[in-house]
Amino acid sequence: MMSPDSLSMLVSSVLGLVLAIPSNTCIVMGNLDIIRKKEKLSPSDVIFLGKGIVNILFQCVMSLQMILYVLCPAVIYVTKVRGFMHTSLFFLTYYNFWLTFWLSAHYCTSITNLSYGFFIWIKRIVSNFLSHLLFLTALGMFIVTLPWFWAVYAESPFQSSENSTEASSNSYHDLFSYYVSANTLGVFLPFCLSLLCLVLTFSFLLRHVWRVKNNDSGSTRPNLQAHVTALRTIFFLLLISAFVCVSQMDIFLKNSPLAIFCWNLQLLSPSAEAAVIFQASNKLRRIILRRFWTRSQRNTETKNVEDP
Repeated sequence: MMSPDSLSMLVSSVLGLVLAIPSNTCIVMGNLDIIRKKEKLSPSDVIFLGKGIVNILFQCVMSLQMILYVLCPAVIYVTKVRGFMHTSLFFLTYYNFWLTFWLSAHYCTSITNLSYGFFIWIKRIVSNFLSHLLFLTALGMFIVTLPWFWAVYAESPFQSSENSTEASSNSYHDLFSYYVSANTLGVFLPFCLSLLCLVLTFSFLLRHVWRVKNNDSGSTRPNLQAHVTALRTIFFLLLISAFVCVSQMDIFLKNSPLAIFCWNLQLLSPSAEAAVIFQASNKLRRIILRRFWTRSQRNTETKNVEDP
């Protein structure tokens, strides 16, 4: 008999596939359509494209793992399968966190115009070398997550030696140390940096609005809608990341209701990120709406021809 927790995660896995694959595919196809027309992608568009690809892969691997865990637990506990699942999920999770940071850094440096050398350097490399930066970030996260495959083997050491208890204790200690180090580099560091960008952007906008309000000379006030959209995008992406952060701490929250709740939210996180991206990009919305409108018009014309 399937438990309520397993049933809820199975439903979230299937629902995540149904929602995340089409929505993130639209994001990828929309940006590829821009490239096909020989138009230049903005830094945010490049990151949205990367997020769309990562979210499709992440949803597929995450849903497959959960479906196997609920329906075929014997398969998921095969060492090589578990190692592949762990490595893939952690790599995609870490890379997605860093994509969120680079998007936050792009918005922050574009809006705040801070004169500190570090922010000027960040703005320059995001504007001019973003593709190389994303590749190097992916390579770095792959190197960080690759030991996860071997870490799976360390979870169940051979018990034939006289010092099996001590060996098991040392193995668990090494695994725990690696778990903390990898999650610090892949989750908590980019999350904290993104949060810093959010605070800086929000404080700059508040200061800017206050100055406009107190120095109003009758001129037209600047349109801050784009800045508000950027701020809202960072906030919602960080909110989604916060639930993923909690689910990454399942080593401390085994079988707790909070862990189950966060796992269900993580299963739906690629769909939620797609919704955030759509609200952030007017260009993507126009492309998708135009494509559906054209297809609808074409179907209507075909139907009229067939039914005179």
